Amino acid sequence: MTILVIAEHDNRSINAATLNTVAAAAVVAMFVDEDIHVLVAGHNAGDAVEEASKLAGVVKVLVADGPQLAAGLAENVATAALNIAKDYSHILTPATAYGKHIAPRIAASLDVAQIPDITAVVGIDTFERPLYADNAIVTVQSSDPIKVITVRATGFDPVAREGGSAAVEKIEAGADAAARRARSSHRIGTSRWASPARFSTSPQK
Repeated sequence: MTILVIAEHDNRSINAATLNTVAAAAVVAMFVDEDIHVLVAGHNAGDAVEEASKLAGVVKVLVADGPQLAAGLAENVATAALNIAKDYSHILTPATAYGKHIAPRIAASLDVAQIPDITAVVGIDTFERPLYADNAIVTVQSSDPIKVITVRATGFDPVAREGGSAAVEKIEAGADAAARRARSSHRIGTSRWASPARFSTSPQK
């Protein structure tokens, strides 16, 4: 299966932490010999898509476009990612505020454990991450069929912004989570008035 990186961007350019995340994906790819795809979920994000397509090592850029994705709301980005998530063995996001809001939602929907803040890739299912205010490093091994990972930028040198020539493909943007929540709240309110009342860790030696 293929590796997916969820790009952090502002609809105009790719955030620098995404380059480090692609670098982490490239290390995973060395173990599984698979391609790297990048998801750009946004609105009128042509410049960011073009930039993503040039990143070294990226084979395909997937574009989810819709007004509900313009602000990068975590629920909506996660919804877009979940439309394709089961096609991937590893899903990586930067360990930024953006990625840390998206990854847990994807992991929960897939019923897998999130692997946060990795700083090294040891194998296809094994990673290193810091603990105790970075005073210890633990090795984390996951048996989940899909690994949902956030990547600490300082652990990986960024890939080059130029040199790639990835294909670009559009995918479904998914529903607007905020609108869906509002409709659900309305139904609950109407009803209220109408009727009475798994992965293992081991310290690194």
